[in-house]
Amino acid sequence: MTDLRQRMKDLADEVRAHRYRYYVLDQPTVSDVEYDALERELRALEEAHPDLADPNSPTRRVGAPPVEAFEKRRHATPMLSLDNAYSEAELREWEVKWRKLAPEAGPRYAAELKVDGLSLSLRYEGRELVEALTRGDGETGELVTENARTIADIPLRLPPEAPGRLEVRGEVFLSRKRWEELNRQRDARGEARFANPRNAASGTMKLLDSREVAARGLSFLPWQVLWSEGEACDHAQSMARLGAWGFGVMPAHGEGDLADVLAFITGQAEARLRLPFDTDGVVLKVLDPTLQQYLGTTDRVPRWAIAFKFPATQVTTTVLGITWQVGRSGKLTPVAELEAVEVAGSTVRRATLHNADELARLGLRVGHRVFIEKGGEVIPKVVALVPGEEARDLPATEIPAACPECAGEVGKTDDAEVAIRCLNPECPAKLAARLLHFGGRSALDIEGLGEALVEQVVASNRFQQPWELFSLLQEPLLGLAYLSGLERMAEKSAQNLLQALDAARRKPLARWIHALGIPMVGARTAELLAEAHPTLEALWAADEQRLQAVEEVGPKVAAALRAFVALHPELPARLAELGVRPAPPAPRDLAGLPLSGEVAVVTGTLPSLSREEAEARLKRLGAKVTGSVSPKTTLLLAGEKAGSKLAKAEALGIPIRDEAWLRGLEG
Repeated sequence: MTDLRQRMKDLADEVRAHRYRYYVLDQPTVSDVEYDALERELRALEEAHPDLADPNSPTRRVGAPPVEAFEKRRHATPMLSLDNAYSEAELREWEVKWRKLAPEAGPRYAAELKVDGLSLSLRYEGRELVEALTRGDGETGELVTENARTIADIPLRLPPEAPGRLEVRGEVFLSRKRWEELNRQRDARGEARFANPRNAASGTMKLLDSREVAARGLSFLPWQVLWSEGEACDHAQSMARLGAWGFGVMPAHGEGDLADVLAFITGQAEARLRLPFDTDGVVLKVLDPTLQQYLGTTDRVPRWAIAFKFPATQVTTTVLGITWQVGRSGKLTPVAELEAVEVAGSTVRRATLHNADELARLGLRVGHRVFIEKGGEVIPKVVALVPGEEARDLPATEIPAACPECAGEVGKTDDAEVAIRCLNPECPAKLAARLLHFGGRSALDIEGLGEALVEQVVASNRFQQPWELFSLLQEPLLGLAYLSGLERMAEKSAQNLLQALDAARRKPLARWIHALGIPMVGARTAELLAEAHPTLEALWAADEQRLQAVEEVGPKVAAALRAFVALHPELPARLAELGVRPAPPAPRDLAGLPLSGEVAVVTGTLPSLSREEAEARLKRLGAKVTGSVSPKTTLLLAGEKAGSKLAKAEALGIPIRDEAWLRGLEG
């Protein structure tokens, strides 16, 4: 019993310390998921052993005491936290629990994204914003009205149809783009980075100069309305009214029974990663306001709401080492070797550091504790040091003086370039990276050409260029014998690879152009080049002037392409010898399509479509889609926070359309 009591005390002390760093200092040293695990353990022990529970336990508090910089003010209605669920089973348990209190009630819910930011309560009197309070400890918050007035998504005056008295609660947050911009500014000033957008938003709202707050570019999304007498309506109706009155609108929301809500959660698990802001879950709320009032609250949380938490996209771990990878262009990329940790549902042991300059900006050394994240990225990356780690005396990280793979010379190919590269044209690591790109999904999609096989192919010294793999098809028996002789390559696997290579010989020209690994030519540019030059021979014959006539191909891309042609002048003929016959772009009959002849650009955040989905729809309707606004552009499809492309389109007099217009065209 003594050990149990001590464990509960240690947990309580640890939770208090993390709450203080999170709510007061805005310098968390653990990720949200790690903090949640500590609090859940403490809460479980207290429920199992109530006789040992401390009456002043931090689990009885919503947040932490407010700091001393702002005037303190009590909330008229406590601003409670939410219970968390991490599985479908826990959501069902919650539903069973509240339905015991109201067995006749129908389980209908509103579901919306849980924005990862700073909770704020806004009070309107006479339809004018008169007060903005942070959550604080749930009972008392900090008065930050002047800072709130700088946020564009917070109306300073409500329209006549709004009630005279109103309280709106929601989340102040920072977009990921603004967070990255702020971190670049802090890097330039030698200041510690914000670990995440939530940390940046919270710190910004506590600045004493509202002019500085305005410069940060915060946003606000509402998630609750406390109506004045006689104005109550259900949650979905409340949010719709706020949107009509000038507040921001959640980009995704659902409604229905638990099955409907679970389907919404499943749909958002990946879709949320494409949003411009961080969200760590979905909040479920009983839809009926009368039932909400009947169910009431505990001393800590409402009984009628719960937050379903997604797997963490940001966690802390320790850097065990720093290695250097060589890419297909010879670029040397530092990679952090990490103590294994779960991030967004998978185990992560490595994270990219991008380049030597990024390594220097982070001040990263072996032994440091760091925040890592996936977010919208497929590849995990190191975001920042855990606060306080920069003071540790650890050996500096050395920049390679030679290629770590071939010991060849390294340097910069351009004075303006950040990256350092291996300058040895015969570096085996460069060939391996080129082969993986060549057979990758976005290129020729050659099934079976994975890392293990590529490593053996390079070690065999049989090929100097990726396309030479197709020589295996010229004498199939010899090709089969070669592949079967590789380690862990059975005859059936070898036959499958030869079949995949044979199929790749007729893949679309755009895929072939992308697969070649021409510097600065990605999948999108490859499509545009293929449309303008429908054979490799035509592309190889095009000079820089003709190349620059292609949409989105500027001087740098044209120069890079011509340099590649100069290195491989006989490539079209060599591919023909190998039986490669890339399929030219299929002619499309655009006549009669609604957007035939239009040149469209997509910008900003659309209500329900990702940029890729919107572009695909525009193409199906006959439009040509490009990435930048120019005099050739004939329409701009714009969402929220469209930025410079919108301004340029307006200056050029280009028609501006929205998602509703696009959906209307599709019928």
